[in-house]
Amino acid sequence: MNDLIVSDPHIMLGKPTIRGTRITVELVLEKLAAGESIEQLLESYPFLSELQVRAALAFGAQALRASAVYPTAS
Repeated sequence: MNDLIVSDPHIMLGKPTIRGTRITVELVLEKLAAGESIEQLLESYPFLSELQVRAALAFGAQALRASAVYPTAS
């Protein structure tokens, strides 16, 4: 699944994207966090697959495993 997410400094300023698209992992996570279902996301972007969306979710989870502290608003 890791090969589905790429980062190229010439595409979307180097943000992680789904391979072969200009769809960022950030966009996928934001849409899902806003309440869209995977099915709705696939309807909006019919060239995406469920596997690609799940790869974006896995990438986000892996990115948060870093040993950094993320402050949250109280």
